Amino acid sequence: MAYDIPPPKRLPQPGYYYHFKHDPHGPVNNYAYYIYGVGHHTEDNCRTEDAFMQVYRPLYEEAYAYRNGCLFDLRPLHMFFEPAGWQGEKVPRFTRIVDPEVIAQLQAIKARMYPSP
Repeated sequence: MAYDIPPPKRLPQPGYYYHFKHDPHGPVNNYAYYIYGVGHHTEDNCRTEDAFMQVYRPLYEEAYAYRNGCLFDLRPLHMFFEPAGWQGEKVPRFTRIVDPEVIAQLQAIKARMYPSP
């Protein structure tokens, strides 16, 4: 049952991240995301590994979630920390963005794409 599973000790910090498919030579927001935090599955019949989900939004207009009503994306939390296979290598699935100039650009994009109510 989802309510019998203790919360994970390792959680991603809210903030801006690049997905491993980000092209550093492309637009600053390609495969960029804002991670809000972690959600808990409320149904008893969910798979144990899916009890906790990463909650995030894409910061590029081509993303399905944005094109279909500015939705949130969800991903099983365990996948956030698992490496991804990319071009024959194992790479981090998400990498936190720490460059203040890039963060400032992404903040402006996020404000435009998802204006506060």
